[in-house]
Parts: sequence; structure tokens; C-alpha cells
Amino acid sequence: MKPKNKFQQRVVEVSNKLPKLTKKQVQWGYDNIIEHIGQRTDKGKITCTKCGHSWQGKGYLVDTLTECNCPNCKTRLKVKTTKKRAFCEYYYMTIMTACEGFQVMRTIMFKYIAKVGHLPEYTHSEVMQRWIAPDGKYATFARLRQTMGTMYIDSWIFHSPLELRNESSNNKFCVNVYDRIGTGTIYPKQKLIPELKRAGYKKAFYNQKPLDLFRTLLADSRAETLIKAGYTKLFERIMDIGWKNIINYWQSIRICIRDAYKIEDATLWCDYIDNLRFFGKDLHNAKYICPTDLHAEHDRYMRKKAKADARQELEKQLEKEAEYKEAKAKFFGLMFSDGLISVRVLESVADIVLEGKLMHHCVGGYHSKTDSLILSACIDGQRIETIEVSLSQLKVIQSRGICNKNTEHHNRIIQLVESNIPLIEERLAA
Repeated sequence: MKPKNKFQQRVVEVSNKLPKLTKKQVQWGYDNIIEHIGQRTDKGKITCTKCGHSWQGKGYLVDTLTECNCPNCKTRLKVKTTKKRAFCEYYYMTIMTACEGFQVMRTIMFKYIAKVGHLPEYTHSEVMQRWIAPDGKYATFARLRQTMGTMYIDSWIFHSPLELRNESSNNKFCVNVYDRIGTGTIYPKQKLIPELKRAGYKKAFYNQKPLDLFRTLLADSRAETLIKAGYTKLFERIMDIGWKNIINYWQSIRICIRDAYKIEDATLWCDYIDNLRFFGKDLHNAKYICPTDLHAEHDRYMRKKAKADARQELEKQLEKEAEYKEAKAKFFGLMFSDGLISVRVLESVADIVLEGKLMHHCVGGYHSKTDSLILSACIDGQRIETIEVSLSQLKVIQSRGICNKNTEHHNRIIQLVESNIPLIEERLAA
């Protein structure tokens, strides 16, 4: 793609000055990010795909659930009980560097091909670069891919050049394919532009994509303020729901910072502020903004909000149901399970309202969120947690049990949903 403005022209000019990857960087990737396979037969014989050494394992559970190292080459192995004798795995590594005043994210794909009885083959290729200016503007260089759309994003044409690419999307939810490329492991040695250091970046990503984090820190001083004031969980929460929503909370945040108020639960606090706004309370008053018992005040206002909503619910129910069905019908019927926990999409406003009442949390009003997909996790038909997934970011925003408390299955539920994000993406793209 030819540059369309002065910014893109400048990036294209300086891109030629970016040095080649060093042998040290590449070797670090081979040594640290590749997960070597230990092929295990049904009879318990394990073969290291790195050096070819074979030995008798100690049993299925010991071999697969505990750390396994090859007795010969000492390599840590991921043991798989399978009849397969050939394995092909891909891994990403990202190098943070600086060039001519730009922060550059260099993404390298490593390919690992292993066959039992043969030495493994390793290849690598730099597939993408994100060039970020000190004001947050960015441009993307990437190789061509073998398919269109957002599916099979790893099908790179390795002999194609790294060139400026168009990131516009006609997708309803504006899914940028280059944002779907995994960051992978971050190379430990980072070279940063001074503006990023001053903004408070200290190699922590707060569960955000590096590009999104860097752009926000460089473009908006409010992000810098939150991080330097220690409100990292609140920063993460607002990033998850969309940084543009900072405007809804900023004046209240300033009150919290002034009064050194510690926000223990960022999600709960944001919901609480939303309820205060609904009831017309003064969002500049520390009496409301900084409650001594956040959980108690949050629950009190939730009960008030539930009563207010109930008065309007009957007359608007049919209209709401029609709107919800039109927006989310493509996801209806979606279910998945790991054998113990089953997760399903809530398919009506009535289901979402009932979920909120039975679980004693605020999901009952989430049916109007166009970017959110609401799911319910159950064990033997018993509700345990409610999950909110962002359709634009394709990630879990929150998962809450009864009274907004996490259950003992919390991490397992999140892992189950995240592992099935491709099913959601398939329906999103349909």
C-alpha cells in the first residue's frame, strides 16, 4: 500500500533504518518460547522430539500432569499421549524497540516441526511491525497472508515483503486482523522512546494488548495519571470497557485521587458510579464517590435500580426482546463444556434479568450493551457464575458469581470461555 498521508510517508522513510534482527534475539526465541513435545504411546513410552531419546514413563497422570524433562538432553517437554509422530507448532515473540523517535513492536513467528526419529526443524520470520509515534498515531507493516478476513490469521506468505498495510475494515464490529495476531512472548530487553517512559510504562501491560496500551498512554495524560497514582486495576477496567468511557468516571476519579481513596474492586466501583449517575447524585462529592463500604453501597443502589427498572420492565419487555433477538440471535444455541462446567449464551432479556436476580448482581441491565455477549456457567444445572464477553475485543471482560463474588471455579470458567472464543468469532463473522 502506498502511504496516504505525511505520517505514513515518514514511517515508510525511517523503516529502512530499522536494523536487522540479531542472532542473540533469534536464539533467545528458540531457547525460551518453543515448547518441545514428548510423544507418549498408549503403553507409556515417551520419546523426546528434540533429541530422539526414548524411555518408559511413570504413568499417565505423572507423565502428563507433572513437569517432565528428557533424561538425555534435559529439555522440558510437553507430554502428549498420541499416535501422531509428526508435530508442527507456531509461536510468536515480540521485540520492543525504538527507531528515529518511533516505538516499534516487531513480531516474529517461530515454526517448529518435529518428527519422531528425526531431529526437529526450526524456522523464523518477522511477520509484522507496529510503528507508534509519540502522539499515539501508528502504522502497520506486515507480510501478505494466504486468506482474506480474520480466520486463519497465521497463514503468512513468508517470501512477501514487509510493507505498509491497510487496516480499514468493513466488519460491523471493526475487527482488525492485525490486532488479532498474537503478541506472544515479549523479548526481555526493551528499548523505549522517552515519551513512553515518562508516561509511566514499566514493562507491565495490565492484561492489555501492547499496542492499545502504548497508544493510550501516549495519547491521553489521564492514563498516565491513573498508572502513576497506583489505580492500575481501574485503568485495566476502563481499558476493557473501552478507553473512551473514561469521560464517564474522570471527575469522580479525581476526587478519589485527591482523597487517597483506595478502590479495591474496580468493576464494582464503576458499576456503583453508573448507578449514582442514574439517580442524579453529585459525582463531585466524596460522600458518594468514596464510600467506606463499597460493597454495601453498591448493593443498596442496585436494589434501588432493580425497583426502578421493574416499573418499566413490563411495558418495554416486548420491545426489548425484539431488539435483543435482532442483535444477538446469531449466538443463540451456542454452548460448550469441559465435562464439569457447561457454559451457554443467555437467549432473551428475560433470561438475563432472571440471571441477575438469582445471582444477586447487576447483569440484569446488560442486555442493552451492544458490544457485550452474556453467558451463564452452570454445574449440573446450578448457576455458578455469569460471564460478560466483549464482541469487539473477543475477550472475557468479567465473570461474577453470587453477590459479585468469585467461586472456586472462577479461573477454570474464564479459561473455558477463552478457549472457545473462536466459536464466538465464527458466529460473529457469519
